[in-house]
Amino acid sequence: MAERQQDPQQARRHDHQPGRAVMVTGATGGIGFATARLLSERGYMVYAGIRGEGGALTDLPGVRLLPMDVSDPDSVAAAAEQVRLDVGEDGLRAVVNNAGIIIQGPLELVPPAQLRQQFEVNTFGPAYVIQTFLPLLRAGGGRVVNVSAVSGRVAVPFMAPISASKAALESLSNALRLELAAWNVPVVVVEPGTTDTAIFAKAGAATEAALERTDQRRVALYRDHLAAVEKAFAKYKAASVDGVSRTILAAVEADRPKRRYTVGDARFLALLTRIPAGLRDRIIERTLGLRGAGANLPTPVATSR
Repeated sequence: MAERQQDPQQARRHDHQPGRAVMVTGATGGIGFATARLLSERGYMVYAGIRGEGGALTDLPGVRLLPMDVSDPDSVAAAAEQVRLDVGEDGLRAVVNNAGIIIQGPLELVPPAQLRQQFEVNTFGPAYVIQTFLPLLRAGGGRVVNVSAVSGRVAVPFMAPISASKAALESLSNALRLELAAWNVPVVVVEPGTTDTAIFAKAGAATEAALERTDQRRVALYRDHLAAVEKAFAKYKAASVDGVSRTILAAVEADRPKRRYTVGDARFLALLTRIPAGLRDRIIERTLGLRGAGANLPTPVATSR
């Protein structure tokens, strides 16, 4: 088979240029890959943070694979040093904190190790990345783009771990925005809605596996609730990741980016932040079919976890 030849003009387009380098974490996933691809098409040099193999990223011009585990500060520091040696004083246009996982299920039944992992990846990870890559952002006149979730502002039942980790990321972003104002380093939050990515299927499989290892008498307490929530979520049509990647691109390229970009059906949940808490709870309960779920269950006897 003949070796594929890259278009010389395309190769020159992706030569390193000041202000045209972006680092994206979680780049092998749906939103991360779509963002890396779009940035590549726009002529940016993309440092694609990955764990494991690069997959289809290896076929994208101007994309350099960057091995990194965001939950490991030493791994993040090694990745930042690799980028620093490459871009030098030109720095970065943006750091996109996209890497994330979803831990779901009744909080009572979430294993402590999974709860800890939720925060290590979704909250501590972006913090480690920001701490380490900030010198490159200052040098490049860049910005921080944190991919959050609207559940960080409107907590969703049986999604407590992901909601809490994103709420922490929201607070971190809001404080950091003021801390970095003196250097004109914007901090942007992007809130995707329900998107067509593998992360939700992985979360569901992990939840089922965890519940199978849990005392089934306690699991039974939530069966009606979980069935109602699953039925409610099944009605939602997941949107393409392309809308999110285009929004991230807008946040990267804007001269004066917004503080927050809300995408797709996340706009509906965002509206709930404007109404009284009691009414908001009733709307969420009704939407998820939770009113009266499990009302006739007997009180369980105390058991060890």
